[in-house]
Amino acid sequence: MRTFTKAWGRALAIAAVSTIATAAPYALAYDVDPHAHHHMMREAITSTADYTLPSVMLVRDDGQTVSLKNELDDGRPVVLTFIYTSCTTICPVTSQTLSQLQSELGRDRDSVHIASISIDPEHDTPPRLREYATRFGAGPEWHHYTGTVAASIATQKAFNVYHEDKMDHNPVVLLRAAPGKPWLRIDGLATADDLLHAYQNLVASN
Repeated sequence: MRTFTKAWGRALAIAAVSTIATAAPYALAYDVDPHAHHHMMREAITSTADYTLPSVMLVRDDGQTVSLKNELDDGRPVVLTFIYTSCTTICPVTSQTLSQLQSELGRDRDSVHIASISIDPEHDTPPRLREYATRFGAGPEWHHYTGTVAASIATQKAFNVYHEDKMDHNPVVLLRAAPGKPWLRIDGLATADDLLHAYQNLVASN
């Protein structure tokens, strides 16, 4: 199994993050801003899990009301994150990583569905999500979603990322090669190179 060793560059409001190899598989150690409002995990660790998608409707950043199941089960590999637009720590770092991943995917970019779901739907309207998406250079394969509070919470719980206080949420990226396949879960911060490697491995083994 592979241990993450690539350096994580300084990004937005987070202080410099440096990666060091550890004995544990898929472990990433880093230092964080001690004044950050989020609880930041000290290691990024991957695992696999099967999640049942809830039957909820979300609102995409283009204003269209869509089924979560239909969106994520459209046949493409999925890279999924949970964010909110007023976040100043974890979310901009994660979104910047996804922006870099878009570039690194190259010709595969159009074949991947990147999805970011708001955990603050009362504030994150479609126009706010579009503005946020533009800020990070989101291409047509990267959609942002909002909806009702109930739909957002149900989705978060389905992926075991729910915290009552949005300020307490942790960095998580979930990847899946195709509908019906298990999800690869990365708890903690990972680089775009790490995500690209994970994506390529998932697709190759599908």
